[in-house]
Parts: sequence; structure tokens; C-alpha cells
Amino acid sequence: MAQRHLDPTDSTAAAASVPAAALAAYLRAQATEFLRALRLHQESGGGAGGPAEPVDAARALRRSARRISGSLHTFRPLLEETWAEELRPELAWLSGTLALEHACHSRLDRLLQALNRLSPRADAPADALVEVAAGSRAAGTPGTAAAPEPAAGARGRAGAAVPATAPAGPVPRPTTPARGPAPSDRGNLTVGAAKAGALLDRQLTLARTRAHSTALQALGSARFHAVADKVAVLASDVPLTPAAHTADLRPLAAAAEERLTDAVAALPLVTAGSPYNAAALIHGLSPDPAPHPQDAPWHQVRLLLRLHRYACEALRGGEDPDAPVDPRLLAAGQALNRHRDAAEAAAAASAAARTPRIAPATAYALGVLHADQRHEVEAARFAFQQSWQKRTVGAG
Repeated sequence: MAQRHLDPTDSTAAAASVPAAALAAYLRAQATEFLRALRLHQESGGGAGGPAEPVDAARALRRSARRISGSLHTFRPLLEETWAEELRPELAWLSGTLALEHACHSRLDRLLQALNRLSPRADAPADALVEVAAGSRAAGTPGTAAAPEPAAGARGRAGAAVPATAPAGPVPRPTTPARGPAPSDRGNLTVGAAKAGALLDRQLTLARTRAHSTALQALGSARFHAVADKVAVLASDVPLTPAAHTADLRPLAAAAEERLTDAVAALPLVTAGSPYNAAALIHGLSPDPAPHPQDAPWHQVRLLLRLHRYACEALRGGEDPDAPVDPRLLAAGQALNRHRDAAEAAAAASAAARTPRIAPATAYALGVLHADQRHEVEAARFAFQQSWQKRTVGAG
């Protein structure tokens, strides 16, 4: 059941028509932001491990490139067809290339924090999982066999200081082996978690380094310079069609909204009616390394929600770029971002578990991590459902 006419477009429905001049102003503003971010990136050098300016500049480049590309897609009937069809995929390429490094960094942080959270707190190595991976990264040899050694020693000390029958915190420890793993088993699992963290650190740090090199190569390529030249022209001249001078932007923005609501209506929101959806794990043990089959529709909704938000910004003509976003729209977008992050983190854990000749305890820890991130996926779907229901109720 599709819910139509959401708040931002409803607020303009009764107003006067929005001319194409608003779109031209919005595109010029985004092109100016693109050029400003590019200049900042060039002045800062864009080196890895430097100050925060290169990161902020790359983020600003991605932000403006996404908005220009999205606007060219939503309002393409009002723009010169050949020019728009040539520029839009190039901006998508640039945005995707620049996003890879940040994605690897955030994915590694997410997975290490999850490992630290999932490890038994009564054992000292669990509190040091992130430190183990960080230490291996600083040594330049993440994932080596020497990484788990401190964990084994700490386990012995913890086992001697806290016997199985001694209380630990407000909840007493189990007094029989049947109610929990033996101390040696617990220690093995902790060592496995530490090795899993070191393995993920090695793989994702390598992927981040490659992504950084790819981004630098892209920014120095002739392909990028051609894109920058077109954006520079866009900052002063927007190639509108002759019919655009008498057109109204609202029908095209409403069409983008309708595509979003139709995609949301096709989602299995009833299945995702609780934070844990067991049906989503049916294919969890499949040998197919392809993305999870349930994720694609949700990723598509995330993209359509972004296009809808950009269309609403274009209706304002870029006059107030810092205007507050509808909180319900913002909450829905944040839930879908968490969904994307958790799904990609689960895929990274699954890929690490396929590493040849890893220890069983390491593979087990990665399996637990994969399941945890899939649960986060389901929680994000539930959060999106809640925010979307509030949004449609508010629109009604």
C-alpha cells in the first residue's frame, strides 16, 4: 500500500509553480561547492595520514557530485540530453571512487567495536581486542601469529585470579560446566576473536590503502579533469532546454517521490516487523559470496530517498543550503545508512571467514560477528519502518 504526497512536496503543492530558474540556481551552487572542495583538496595535498582537510575536501566533493548527478537524473527532461547523459555517470563514478576509502575505514572501526562488544568481559583480552588490532597495525604486520600471544598470557592470569565458582560482578558465575564454557574454551574463543580482529585489520587496511591510491589516481586522471571542466562550466551556465523556461519543477519532484513510495511499498515491512527477522538468515550458510538477496531492495530505497531529498533541495533553488531537514526524513535516511553499513560489514566478516587455513576459533569468531551484523541489519530495517510510519501518519 503506497503512501504518497509526503511532507516536503506537500508543502509546495499549494504554492505557485517552481520555475526552472530554481534548478539552475541549485546546480550552480553545487558546482561552486564542487570547485571549492577541489581547490581545498589540491591545496592540502590530499595525502594519507595528513590533517583533516583532505578528508573534509573529499567528503565535500562527494556531496556536491552526488547532488549534481541526482538532480540531472530527476530533472533530465529540462536539461540538454546529451550533456546530462555524459556528465551524470561520470559524477557517479567520481563519487563512488572517493567513497571507497572512507567506507573501508568506517567498516573496520565498526567490526572491531563489535568484536570488542561481543567478547566476554570477564577476560582481560576481550577489553583489549581493539588494542591488539591497533598494535598490529602500528607494527606494520597485522594478523601475524605473534598478535594473539598477549591474549594467551592474560587469559592465564585471569583464570588464576577468578575461579569458576567466584562471583564476577552483580551476576555470579555458573558453578557447573554445563551452564557455560570452560575457562580454557573461553580463552580459546578470546584468542580467536583477537586473531579475527587482526585479520580484519590487515584485510581492510590493505583495501583502504588501495582505495586511497585509486582515488589519487582518479583525481589526477584526464577523465577527472574532463569532469571538472564540465562542472566549472556548469557553475556559470546551466544548459536548459527551450521548454524548461516555462516548465514547473514540482511534477518531476513529485515523480521522484512517487518512485520512492512505490519502492517502500514493495519492501517486506511486515516481515521486518520485529528487530530480529529469522527469515533473513535462510541463505546465511550459502556458499554464494554474492550480496545478501534481501539487501538489494533496501539499498534501492536508500538511493531513491536520497534523490527525493535532493529534489526537495532543488525546489528551494539552493537559497538556504543549511535549512533543517524534515526530522522524519532524516531518521529514515539514517536508518537506511545503518542498514547499508551493517550489511557491508557482515559481507566483510563473511569474506574474512573464507581466508584459507585460519584457525577454527578465528572462523567461529568471524561467524559470530557476521550474525551480529545481520542482526544489526534487521534492527535498522525495523527502525526505518518505525520512522516511515511516523512520516506517513504525519503526512496524512
